[in-house]
Amino acid sequence: MDEILKYFPDLTDIQIEQFQKLDFLYHDWNEKINVISRKDIDALYTKHVLHSLGIAKIMKFEPGTTVLDVGTGGGFPGIPLAILFPETRFYLIDVIAKKIKVVQGVVDALELKNVKAEQLRAENVKGDFDFIVSRAVTNMPDFVSWIKSKIKKQHKHTLKNGILYLKGGDLTEELKDFPKATLYDLSTIFDDEFFETKKVVHLPLKFTV
Repeated sequence: MDEILKYFPDLTDIQIEQFQKLDFLYHDWNEKINVISRKDIDALYTKHVLHSLGIAKIMKFEPGTTVLDVGTGGGFPGIPLAILFPETRFYLIDVIAKKIKVVQGVVDALELKNVKAEQLRAENVKGDFDFIVSRAVTNMPDFVSWIKSKIKKQHKHTLKNGILYLKGGDLTEELKDFPKATLYDLSTIFDDEFFETKKVVHLPLKFTV
């Protein structure tokens, strides 16, 4: 929890309490439904919570913003972002029912009113969103094909509406068809060696395929 406060020192008392609860909630749920690997659960705040909040260092969502989290798994990056941005509406989806059960359990325990969770494929989502976030669920070309019709055309942020994607490693080949993509190195933001190769990829709506 200390690393969250180190990089996000202006949290409210409610937000601090919600972030603190994540440790117990995910350990408890993981005993019943394994959504986080055994080797990662004890590094929850670094490898899952802080990693998710890397997006918040790139984009401060305005009140009323709508965000779709595709392939949310146990609720990452959606749940940490929903705690940080209580006036932004988050829609968390995953194709695996037991993962959504965990997400809903955590959302209910934290009393997050700005989160909706559903077992659903990205292609079947109705409506459109300011931003679509995800954490390495697939390669970028496939991801874009799933969600390209679900991004609002009206922009209200400094970054144009589109994808904010958490990825690691060398993305040169994967992004060669997306010249508008911008990469932000999380190693320049967070000290932990876990972030050495981790990036946030922003791909605006008007991409070239």
